[in-house]
Amino acid sequence: MTFQLDHLLTTTFTLFAVIDIVGSIPLLISLKDKMGGIRSTQATLISGLLMILFLFAGEAFLKILGLDIRSFAVGGSVVIFLLGLEMVLGHEIFKGDKDAKSGSVVPIAFPIIAGSGTLTTVMSLKANFEELYILSGILINLIVVYIVLKSLKVIEKALGPAGLLAVRKFFGVILLAIAVKIFSSNIAAFGK
Repeated sequence: MTFQLDHLLTTTFTLFAVIDIVGSIPLLISLKDKMGGIRSTQATLISGLLMILFLFAGEAFLKILGLDIRSFAVGGSVVIFLLGLEMVLGHEIFKGDKDAKSGSVVPIAFPIIAGSGTLTTVMSLKANFEELYILSGILINLIVVYIVLKSLKVIEKALGPAGLLAVRKFFGVILLAIAVKIFSSNIAAFGK
């Protein structure tokens, strides 16, 4: 097998766009404040484990639970929608329990980093690319995720309170749109 750089770039950038860690910065900062911190290493490792698990056993796992990818995507879209609504309206929907341990897993590792969109994308990429490229794309994205999670304080200082509020509301609307898109493209299957 000859290594093809274009395959690696395609899988890496597809996952980068779906994970959208840069777009999640305002949400992550608000969750960090609410939970009293984010365990960057834990969140990165768990989200990476979920992506790798779904790469090799995703469809089989969902079948065991009696679920399909569409049901999984609809469930994830509801959580993403509520997070977006919270960002836009400024009302707390997810109550902070000041526990960085549990918060680093839900909602940060899942569904923000390794959400239904990411996990579905990982399984979809298998149709066109070899597992080595997808695995490499996942690892590159995990490095970016870790750097962003570790740099939240610096990013927060650079933006300032007004900048943070503006970016938070903007990306809240983006999250709402993504949630609606995931929901509408998957809910149609239930009527059939």
